[in-house]
Amino acid sequence: MDYIIGIDVGTTSTKALLYDLDGKIYAKANKGYTLYQDTPDMAEEDPDEIFNATSQAIQEVITKANRQDGKVVAVSWSAQQHSLIALDKNFKPLTRTMTWADNRAEKYAAQYKENGRGLEMYKRTGLPIHPMGPFYKLLWFKNEKPDIFKQAAYWVGIKEYIIWKYTGQLKEEVSMAAATGLLNMKTVKWDEEALKETGVKENQLPELVDTTYKIKGIQAEYAKVMGLDKDVYFVMGATDGALSTIGVGAIETGVLAINIGTSAAVRSFFDKPVIDPKARLYCYPVMKGKYLVGGPINNGGIVFSWAHDALFGGEQEAAKLLNIDSFDMLSKIAATVPAGSDGLIFHPYLGGERAPLWDANARGSFFGLNRKHTRAHMIRAVLEGLVYNLYSVTLALREVTGKPKAILAAGGFAKSKLWTQIMADVYESELTIPESYESGSLAAMFLAKMSLGLEDNLNDIKKYIGKSNTFEPNPKVYKKYRALIPIYLRLSRQFSSEYKSIADYQREFANDDDQD
Repeated sequence: MDYIIGIDVGTTSTKALLYDLDGKIYAKANKGYTLYQDTPDMAEEDPDEIFNATSQAIQEVITKANRQDGKVVAVSWSAQQHSLIALDKNFKPLTRTMTWADNRAEKYAAQYKENGRGLEMYKRTGLPIHPMGPFYKLLWFKNEKPDIFKQAAYWVGIKEYIIWKYTGQLKEEVSMAAATGLLNMKTVKWDEEALKETGVKENQLPELVDTTYKIKGIQAEYAKVMGLDKDVYFVMGATDGALSTIGVGAIETGVLAINIGTSAAVRSFFDKPVIDPKARLYCYPVMKGKYLVGGPINNGGIVFSWAHDALFGGEQEAAKLLNIDSFDMLSKIAATVPAGSDGLIFHPYLGGERAPLWDANARGSFFGLNRKHTRAHMIRAVLEGLVYNLYSVTLALREVTGKPKAILAAGGFAKSKLWTQIMADVYESELTIPESYESGSLAAMFLAKMSLGLEDNLNDIKKYIGKSNTFEPNPKVYKKYRALIPIYLRLSRQFSSEYKSIADYQREFANDDDQD
């Protein structure tokens, strides 16, 4: 029997799953790494640390599965979007990986928004005007780090670097290229104007290939360590956003996919480019006849983790002693509070925000606190605020593309029945969630099967998704959420005039310790 590894290179960890050709999972592995945030705007990772994590994860699933009846025929890739690494002429990193969460190019995104050039770039490339985009990161390097900019022979993302290191081939598939802001979404070629603006030449970028493009063979030293055949195929795969959408079965036009991982997103496929006149949504080609339209959110599960540590740090030790998952414990605590958190509203902008604000200076807040409110109210307000934010992106998407036909969701949040119920209630819609929430790795496996000629219709991924759970909205809480969401939206607009002021304050005094 043959096997395929689907691997998902995320922001905080890499996951690998080993599948047989029928989609059965035989082993899983998860390897974490450091996100360097030395200043409020920095969010970097070590590319070789991530590479090592992928190697360890692949080795672990092969060892765990201990299958003697066949071999791994392909490794297929999903990865975080918007990363950027400068390489020298020998393909050695000159920088760490700037991730999507790095906001140091905020000044250049603001300039392009003010002078109108950002909107023109958006209309050609589908990249919203935000420092997450490698287009804006390149402007930052060009102006703030000219020595590195001049020394760089190549500019790549983390997936391209990893695959080059394994195979010696520098390629970039179209969905990842689209997320750079350097790809013309209509011609599906590197955009001449974007290259001119950044000063990057086409020969400094990887060769463009399809998502199902495969490379045969990897470096013998890596094959031996990981337990792979040296002639294994490496399938390019796609972005985590595209694959998590495919992996929940949201293939048809107008079916909405919601994912909450470390970050979060609302997405839908369309058969042609869709442009938002207000530039609130991205539009990226993925494969022929498939354009992914949606809004990415900085603040997903990472905010719940913050609340877990900041508000309930003391309870974590008790949870360990009782052998209780501390995140489950928090969900149970939040469930003791009524829907709407007795009028407590949380804006989850702890790391700036992409959709719907597109403001790297955005900051979080609790609003409406009174003496009645407890930590239980605060943790429920965090869960609700995250859903309100997703809903506000959905409103923008609905404005441009119409009402969704159905809503499918996936991600680690699905482990919490309370959180999923809040989403169904806020959306006032039935919510379908696959029991297997590793949608990105599953879709990567399926693209490998397409690449190998074992599948030819993207819709057929549905037979691999398995059972789903359906959450029905509770009409008893509609009134509460209908009243709170407009307040949430108005507040985010009113606060926006002060986001830059408080962000500048935090930058100025970030490391100022006035204690003697």
